Amino acid sequence: MQPRNDQRVGLAYGFGAYTMWGLLPLYWHLLDAASPFEILAHRMVWSLPVAVVILAVLRRWSWIGPLLRQPRRLGLVLVCSLVISANWFLYIWSVNAGHVLEASLGYFINPLVSIAFGVLVLRERLRPLQWTAVGVGLLAVVVMTVAYGKVPWIALGLAFSFATYGLVKKGIKLDGIEGFSAETALQLLPALGILVFLALHGESRFTTGGVGQALLLAGCGIATAVPLICFGASAVRLPLTTIGTMQYLAPTFQFLLGLTVFHERMPSERWTGFALVWAALTVLTWDALRTARRARTALAEAAARAGAVAGGGTAAGAADGAGVQAAEAGRAAEAAAARHAGAPAATPRSDGLTR
Repeated sequence: MQPRNDQRVGLAYGFGAYTMWGLLPLYWHLLDAASPFEILAHRMVWSLPVAVVILAVLRRWSWIGPLLRQPRRLGLVLVCSLVISANWFLYIWSVNAGHVLEASLGYFINPLVSIAFGVLVLRERLRPLQWTAVGVGLLAVVVMTVAYGKVPWIALGLAFSFATYGLVKKGIKLDGIEGFSAETALQLLPALGILVFLALHGESRFTTGGVGQALLLAGCGIATAVPLICFGASAVRLPLTTIGTMQYLAPTFQFLLGLTVFHERMPSERWTGFALVWAALTVLTWDALRTARRARTALAEAAARAGAVAGGGTAAGAADGAGVQAAEAGRAAEAAAARHAGAPAATPRSDGLTR
């Protein structure tokens, strides 16, 4: 069990990370004079130096050689960089085009899409309450589609692109900063090409928008990396179920910004759709917390039984084996519960880090 002070620090880092992700629309809005393509390109270009500095501080270079010798993993990194680039672009465009509420809906829906991918692609089995949550989420999309007369494509695009990103990353098996660095390295040349093209055509806000605009564009790398660092510090200190529950902070902040700062319309049919999604997430989170609690109870009971029979050498060996098996079972159960709640992996990754 983590020390209480360590958990408090983890909560502080976690709240910091998800709050910063939730407030990112304010940052992108400051850059609305620049095109989404330019903002995206600067986010790619300036993220790499930040990632390199972090790698240098941590002295974590040993992963580069093995990755370069594995074409399949490199191909998956390329797919990840393409998918997350599409996600970033759609998110930046939706914020600056006045669709913050629908963007927040996309990240509320994302855990449900991830679960659907788990069933359809990874052949995972769901518990009844998880099926219920997915069904309610699908109903929410249908309600908003009928009410609006069109599919909420921004929300679905964000949800499906981010879920695809997380799915592909499962096959790469790189920790957060390593994966983030590899993806931004592949993004660098295309991003530089976009910036050169814009500059040659006189459409670059970096060169024509003044010092303030240039600094804000350069700051895109920091705006991307700082929440990542905070999340990594949180993930190593908190249970997976806590991380999974906290992830809803970011779209909640986005939702509130859409209502109170950007004053977007919220007709009754949109309230209905959001209410259904929130109901689905409530069911999903409650089921994950209940499963994790049962796993911890089973682990404690197994440890108690193991301790009771630890009398001699053979008994002690059996108790140790039972304790190890119980611990492994408990960790596996809690990880599965958190995964189905939409939590990131236990090792800090960039799966949930790229708003």
